[in-house]
Amino acid sequence: MTHPAYQVTNPASGEVVETYDTATDAEIQTALTASHSAYASWKDVPIADRAEVVTKVAVLFAERADELAAIATTEMGKPLSEGVEEVEFCEAIFKYFATEGPTLAADQPIKTFSGGTAVVQKLPVGPLLGIMPWNFPYYQIARFAAPNLMLGNTIILKHAESVPGSALAVEQIMKDAGVPDGVYVNVFASHDQIETIIADPRIQGVSLTGSERAGSIVAALAGKNLKKCVLELGGSDPMVVLDTADLDGVVGNAWDFRMYNTGQACNANKRMIVMDDLFDDFVSKLTEKARAIEPGTFSPVSSRAAAEALAGQVDDAVSKGATLHAGGELSEAPAAFYSPAVLTGVTKDMRAYSEELFGPVAVVYKVGSDEEALALANDTAYGLGGSVFSADPARAQKIAQQLEVGMANVNSTAGEGAEIPFGGVKRSGFGRELGPLGMDEFVNKRMFFVAD
Repeated sequence: MTHPAYQVTNPASGEVVETYDTATDAEIQTALTASHSAYASWKDVPIADRAEVVTKVAVLFAERADELAAIATTEMGKPLSEGVEEVEFCEAIFKYFATEGPTLAADQPIKTFSGGTAVVQKLPVGPLLGIMPWNFPYYQIARFAAPNLMLGNTIILKHAESVPGSALAVEQIMKDAGVPDGVYVNVFASHDQIETIIADPRIQGVSLTGSERAGSIVAALAGKNLKKCVLELGGSDPMVVLDTADLDGVVGNAWDFRMYNTGQACNANKRMIVMDDLFDDFVSKLTEKARAIEPGTFSPVSSRAAAEALAGQVDDAVSKGATLHAGGELSEAPAAFYSPAVLTGVTKDMRAYSEELFGPVAVVYKVGSDEEALALANDTAYGLGGSVFSADPARAQKIAQQLEVGMANVNSTAGEGAEIPFGGVKRSGFGRELGPLGMDEFVNKRMFFVAD
C-alpha cells in the first residue's frame, strides 16, 4: 500500500506547512519494545497513583488550550473557538476517568450458589494500538487513552497523516505530565507498519476511529491475529422532527449541530426527517441561515480532496433532481472551502441517500407519518446515533426506542459528556468509548474464585 507522508497542509490556503518522515521499521520495533517493557511496571502502579498522573494530563490540556486549538486550525481548519472547546472536553474526559476510574475498575462480587467467594476483577491486558482520525485530533485520543492509562494498559498511538502537529503536542503533554517512558508512544506509521504492529504478539488490542474502509481493513487484521478491536466508524444519523411548539429553536439546534466542526462530526444530524406540515417552514428557515453566512466567514473542510468529494456527492444529487436551496459552492483549488448548503429531494438513486456526507450539508427529508419517519430513519447501513423531537415526549420516545443506533436521544441532538458512552451498531462499528463502558473494553475480566 502506498502511503502519504505525514504533513501539515493548511486547508484554508492549500499551503504545505510542515512535513515529517514516516517511521523507520527500526523505530516501530523500538516503540513496540518500549510499550511492552513499560507495561510490566505500569500495570503494577496502584490505580490511585495512575490517577494522579492522568489528572496532571487533564490540567496540561486545560493550560495549553489556546496553543492546541491553533494547531488544529492550521492542520484541519477547525474554528479556533471550537478547538478550545474540544481541548476543554479532553480535560473533562481525563478528569472523569481519573476520578471515577478506581470505582469503575473495582472488583465486582458475583452471587455464588455453591459456596466460596467469586469476584470479577478488571485487569489490564497489555500494549494497545490506537489509530485516530483528523476530525477531532485531541478528543479522539482522550477517549481512548484516558480509560486505558487508568486501567494500566500502555498505548502506541498512530494519528492521521494530516495532523502530525496535534499528535506531537499530545505526546508532549503525556511526557510533561509524568506518564512514564513507553506508556504512551506516538508513531508516524505507514499502512504496512500498522499491519506489523497489529501482528506483533506483544500488542493485545487495537482501537480505530475512522472510515468504514479503514475499519474493515483493521478489523480483518485484528481478527487474523486474534486481537480484540473497537471500531468507531461513520454515521448518517437521523434527526426526526415530529412536531414542535418552537420551530425556530429546533431549526437553530438542527443547523448548529449539523455545522459543528464544519459538518465533519461522525454523529452529526446528517439526515433531517421532518413531518410534512412543518417541512416547508423548516427548510426555508434553514435556507435563511445558510444564506446569512457571508463568504469568507466560514471555515474550510479538512482538505481539498474532502471538499471535492463532498461537491461530487451534492452535484450527483442535483443532477438527478434534488434541490440545492443555498450554498454548495466549491472554492477554487487548492483551498478547501465549501459553502454551507441545504439540500432536499434526495432519493434512493442518489449517492447522497446512502453515503455519509462529511461536511457542511444539511439534507432534509419530508415524511407524512411517525411510521414513515421511523422507516426512513432506519433505512441506512449506519447505526451511530439519532434523535427525535416532539412537544409530546412520549410520542418522541416511542420512535426513539425503535431507532437502530448505539445512541438514541429525545429532544436533544446528542447527549454528550465524559460520562456518556459513545458508539454504534451496524456499519458504524462496535465497542463503546467514554463513561463506564469506556473502562470495559480492553480489560481482562478475570474471574477470581476462592473456595470456602
